[in-house]
This record gives sequence, structure tokens and C-alpha cells, in this order.
Amino acid sequence: MSKLPIASIVESVVDWLEEYCAFLFDFLALIIEGTVDVFSAVFHFIPPLLLAVLLAALAYRLGRWPLGVFALAGLLLIQNLELWDGMIDTLALVMTSAVLSIVFGLPVGILCAKRPSVSNVMTPMLDFMQTMPAFVYLIPAVAFFGLGVVPGVIASVIFSVPPTIRLTNLGIRQVPAELTEAADSFGSTAGQKLFKVQLPLAMPTIMAGINQTIMLSLSMVVIAAMIGAQGLGTEVYRAVTQLKIGEGFEAGLAVVIVAILLDRLTQKAIKTRGKSSK
Repeated sequence: MSKLPIASIVESVVDWLEEYCAFLFDFLALIIEGTVDVFSAVFHFIPPLLLAVLLAALAYRLGRWPLGVFALAGLLLIQNLELWDGMIDTLALVMTSAVLSIVFGLPVGILCAKRPSVSNVMTPMLDFMQTMPAFVYLIPAVAFFGLGVVPGVIASVIFSVPPTIRLTNLGIRQVPAELTEAADSFGSTAGQKLFKVQLPLAMPTIMAGINQTIMLSLSMVVIAAMIGAQGLGTEVYRAVTQLKIGEGFEAGLAVVIVAILLDRLTQKAIKTRGKSSK
């Protein structure tokens, strides 16, 4: 049996997209790069010490003093290791990837919950997106957008959006049927039922999906340093290629601090949202 021409088919599709959809890729690149620049400019505008205090205050508000102390100590350590600018660039990439994933994932998740046929089509696609090795996403991203920040964000969105879609779908489906029937009996429109009943009750589950999306975005942004994305991933990649163990450990420690902080903040926000909705 001869080899199936999967590789040539994929390459033909990529060539066709590059030829006829270049304007769309340029438009997406402009939006993504502008969003990253905005986040980066805002974070860089705030003095490091002030930003550390503000984030520590937010951590204290959500998780009381243990999380607040960890946030302040961790951020001051990153500043002391002279990795603050890399952390800011990483946060800008993660925030951009997370925002795009949420903007795309929430409507798709809602549509999956409303239309079983859409869910049946999306489920194998999401399985494919989550099981494909992360490095593979860098190849088409570079082919369409070149090297730099934009392909890193695109690859991060593809890799991290499935949890938001899945848990938005699950959260809406888990809303008790009695509540949706009560909304129908009071004459609620489909939009009113969605925004006033289903989404508020599904919000803790949706936020759990957003939490996973943020974590996956952070992991992919570090990998994206291989194609020119800036941030802490660049420091890790440089240390690996130059066999600088100490510098690699410092950069990895900064990544761990950022990951723990983002994870704890979003988890505490989920719990706070769940308590307020009861």
C-alpha cells in the first residue's frame, strides 16, 4: 500500500491560504501585535514596585495574607533577578492569548450548548487541538505570520482555547432544567434566558475553563520563544542553548512564580464569584 499524501495535501492547503488569504493574516497580525503592545505599554508604564504592590493587594483581597505575601515576595524576587521586563512581556503575551481565546471560545461554547450538532462536530476538533504536540502549531504559525510575537500568540490561542469551549458548553448544559423552564414560563426571550439565567449559573464552570486557558497560554508562550516571541521563555531558551544552568534556573523560577500567581488569582476569583452567586 502506497503512502497517503497527507503531507503534500497539507502543504497545498497552506500554499493556497498564503496566496489567497494573505490580507486576512495581515489584518490579524495587526490586531494581535497592537493588543500585545497595549498590554506591554500599560504594564511597563507602571513602576515595578507599584505594580508589585498592586498585584499583592489584589492577591490579598482574593486570597488573604498568604497569597498576598507570596505575590509580593515573588514579584520582588523577579525584580531582583533582573527579569522584570521579561515577565512583563510574558504577561502581555499571556493576556493577549487569553483574551483572544475567551473572545473566540465563549461564543463557540454557547453555540455548542445550544446546538448538539455543533457540539458533535467540535468535540473531535477539540480533541485534535489538545492532543496534537504543541510544537507542531509553531510550523503553520510561522508560515502564515513569520517570526515574532504574532505567531506565538496564534499558536497559544489554538493550543489553549479548548478548555474555554468545553467548560462553557458543560456549564450551560448543567444549568437545572427547572430554572430554564421557569424562565420560559415568565416569557423570557432566548437572550434573556442566556444572559440572566444560564451564564450567571454557569460562570464558576466557565471561569474554571478560563483558568485552564490562561495556564496553557503561559506554557505555550514559553515554547513560542523558539520562534521569536519575547519574554521569560527567551531567557529559558537562551540558557538551554548556551548551557547556562544557573540563568536557566532563575528564568524557570520566574516562570513558576508567574504561573502560580495567575493560577491562584483565577482560582480565588472563581470561588469569590461562586459565593456571590449563591
